[in-house]
Amino acid sequence: MKIEKYISALLYRYQCVTVPGFGAFLTEWQSAQVIEGQHSFIPPKKIVSFNSNIKSNDGLLANHIALTEKISYDQALSKINYQTNFWTQQLLNKETLFLENIGEILVNSENNWVFKPNHAINYLTDSFGLSSFNSPEVIREEKIVEKNIETPVVSLTSNTEVNEETEVFESTNIKTNTNWLKYAAAVAIFASAGTFGYKYYYDYSINQQTVLVEKTVQEQVNKKIQEATFIIPNPKQAVDLTIEKPIVKPYHVIAAAFRSENNAKKAVRDLIQQGYTQAHVLPMNKHNLFPVAFESFSSLNEANKLKNKIITEQRIDAWLKID
Repeated sequence: MKIEKYISALLYRYQCVTVPGFGAFLTEWQSAQVIEGQHSFIPPKKIVSFNSNIKSNDGLLANHIALTEKISYDQALSKINYQTNFWTQQLLNKETLFLENIGEILVNSENNWVFKPNHAINYLTDSFGLSSFNSPEVIREEKIVEKNIETPVVSLTSNTEVNEETEVFESTNIKTNTNWLKYAAAVAIFASAGTFGYKYYYDYSINQQTVLVEKTVQEQVNKKIQEATFIIPNPKQAVDLTIEKPIVKPYHVIAAAFRSENNAKKAVRDLIQQGYTQAHVLPMNKHNLFPVAFESFSSLNEANKLKNKIITEQRIDAWLKID
């Protein structure tokens, strides 16, 4: 079993993964780097190192293997010991130990273990998908603008007429250019004034139309209000408010009383099946009992009549309860 794949998986989540009896693999965070000479950009990463002095078992690797392989902790620890013994024997024979996705361990001339990490693997999960890249060097060229300034050559001669003609020609050109600029400025001013005047006229027209529409709508609303007919009821007309008074039935013909409300409800169902359709449960009395009534009446005579009938005809004990 190659336990290096389990070590590699744990390095993504933990800073230290100890291999019992062999050593510990440590990770250290490194920020992004720019190598100016090579024009290379390296993303942030975790640098893996190895310390052969940390050999105590912290249970991390063994538990991870036990859960992944679905074996016991002792079995996982036994597999780790077997693998580390094999690695140690390789190093004692001066052989290079290659650990997949982690790096390699070799023995130098002083019999010390030297670890070389695998830089192709980045164990920093925040940098997932990022890789180093080289950017071509940006060469900036300075553009030199040459200005050719033509200097008019005036020949110094004794002929005065030629000099005067030259001066008149130059002043004429300057005047023509100045007049062209004046015309352009005048056209721009008139165009701006025309645009402003048109916008002012347009806004004014819109405002006048809006006021006219609002005035017309308001006149129509006022006309509808004046034509409307309101029917006001006669305040002297009497309103008949009939309030029905609740019927009070304080006389109850009692069949039994129960401490359990559920038993009382069951007795009511039995009485209804026997034909006493008005049977019901009364509220709990001062003795903490729930009375069950055959029926309740607003008249004492009617209550006594039913009680006597039940006692004489049904041979059932019944009594009268008055609220």
